[in-house]
Amino acid sequence: MPQGLPRKLRVAFILQAVIVSLAIVVGVYVISMVIKHSLMNTTLQEEATHFWELYDASGVQPPPNTHNLRGYLVLKGHSNLVLPENLRGLKPGFHELKDDNMLVLVDEQPPGRLYLVFLRSQAERLAFYFGTVPVIITLTTIYLMTWLTYRASKRLVSPVSWLARQVGDWDPRRPDVSTLAADRLPKEVQGEARQLAAALHGLAQRVSAHVARERDFTRDASHELRTPLTVIRVATDMAMAEETSPRMARSLQRIQRAGRDMEAVIDAFLILAREAEVEPQREDFDVSDILLDEAENARTLLIGKQVDLEVTCNAKPRLHAPPRVFQVVVSNLLRNACSYTDSGRIDVILDPDRVTVRDTGIGMSAESMERVFEPFYRADPTRPRGSGLGLSIVSRLCDRFGWKIELDSVLGQGTSATIRFVT
Repeated sequence: MPQGLPRKLRVAFILQAVIVSLAIVVGVYVISMVIKHSLMNTTLQEEATHFWELYDASGVQPPPNTHNLRGYLVLKGHSNLVLPENLRGLKPGFHELKDDNMLVLVDEQPPGRLYLVFLRSQAERLAFYFGTVPVIITLTTIYLMTWLTYRASKRLVSPVSWLARQVGDWDPRRPDVSTLAADRLPKEVQGEARQLAAALHGLAQRVSAHVARERDFTRDASHELRTPLTVIRVATDMAMAEETSPRMARSLQRIQRAGRDMEAVIDAFLILAREAEVEPQREDFDVSDILLDEAENARTLLIGKQVDLEVTCNAKPRLHAPPRVFQVVVSNLLRNACSYTDSGRIDVILDPDRVTVRDTGIGMSAESMERVFEPFYRADPTRPRGSGLGLSIVSRLCDRFGWKIELDSVLGQGTSATIRFVT
């Protein structure tokens, strides 16, 4: 788990240590500058004040001369040749002679000038002891506490990380729930993590049972629903083989068409019920054959209506898909067109990359267009036919096979439905 809690904790603690380190390093630099300049300037100034007080008391008072400090006194009217050459051109004030590694204070009073020289190496030594050493100790303490805190935090989140890995390794179709059983949990999984593991174990068991029921239903429905349809188809074939009246022959043909439609619907529903990874059986078929056949079936729905239905084939495309699925898609679009068209015409137009079903029916409002693919939604609930599932099924089937369904409708003028596919 590259983006798991342990990694996030590790990054957070590293960032914390880096930020604190940078802040402390900057602080050390500032402290070093303060020690080298402000503190040393103040110290030398106080040393100079103390010397002049002693000089006022005794004119023979010599300049300071210690391990860290060198003093030179040039009285007024006397030559400054007594000074080292690098000090002769300095004016009153505080100076840092980097080339000579010195800090110099030139203090001018009525008796003359006092030159106090502090070796820079001594200042750096003070800065090291009063700045660097405490910082090293502080950083070491911070790093140690950060590491200990990280280890403790890692132990606290390790049960959650373990649970995340176990759940991440599950196969959604066959989740392995045994790893989260109470008797198989690691010892470090305690408290809330154990409660979470128990909840996930129960959820996984329910998911497994649900998947098993769905798989069994799909298998059983595929068999049980086809059996009576096969009996109906065989019986109608035998009846049509005998001499019957024209009216009886038309009724048998309608029964056969309804049986074929039912088989196509069952195939489509079973495809939608299966996992997306399960590839349905495909074959090459002519789109025009299905359009002409479904248009013939739809004409029975227009009996008694002043509606003309015409199929125009501008091309002869072939698709590689389950033909019964495409039959269900076209059938639903034609049924909708027939149900919501009371007069005028319905045109079915086949082009190389699309099928368009256009009607002059009641049309739909903008509000209805936003909800048209919702299950059980009907643009006109007063119409006796339809349950509001047709376009929802069409949309799901088109998504399943990479087709694109487009609707264009004007209230009171009609609707145009287009299925775009790749030939």
